Amino acid sequence: MRSSVDLTPAMSARAVLIVSGGAFLALAVTVSLVGALPGDAWTREALLSWASPAFVAMMRVANHAGSWPVLVPAALLLLFLSPRLRGAWWVWLPVFVLAPLIEGGAKFVWYAAADLPPRLRYAARTAAVIVIVLVALARVILRAHWPSDALGGIALGVACASGAAFISVSSLRTPAGPTPPRPPSRG
Repeated sequence: MRSSVDLTPAMSARAVLIVSGGAFLALAVTVSLVGALPGDAWTREALLSWASPAFVAMMRVANHAGSWPVLVPAALLLLFLSPRLRGAWWVWLPVFVLAPLIEGGAKFVWYAAADLPPRLRYAARTAAVIVIVLVALARVILRAHWPSDALGGIALGVACASGAAFISVSSLRTPAGPTPPRPPSRG
């Protein structure tokens, strides 16, 4: 018996796509109707209160980690290391190339790391989350974005990566053959 937590990779990717895509759309619609969200200015000022020169310098490094010169080589390395990703290269290669352009580059690492050995997978996914959070924080600290913009970027990047994962996993499934006949019941 399968538990409710035991989702197939396609179902999991689809669920993440729906949630993150919905979050992005909700943020986009709200910001377009209201402007800056009510907590944006307060959150930004609270984050800026940490902005010592050393912290700002660290955020500049984190900001660079979310740029295409860092993300594209990392993505290509994951493509090289993962047989599953290479099998669906036509889905993942555009995501790897386009994701840095839409600032969602590190999000695909979560899905790309699935084929790695457990310890390496955990390390890759942990690194991806750290990079995503630090880049979002850096964008706010460096006054490039409002906090809601950073959250929207995370949601959009996760939606793009989970959409690609859903397409990739769905395209690699083999269609099931005919259902074998059931033996006649007795009684």
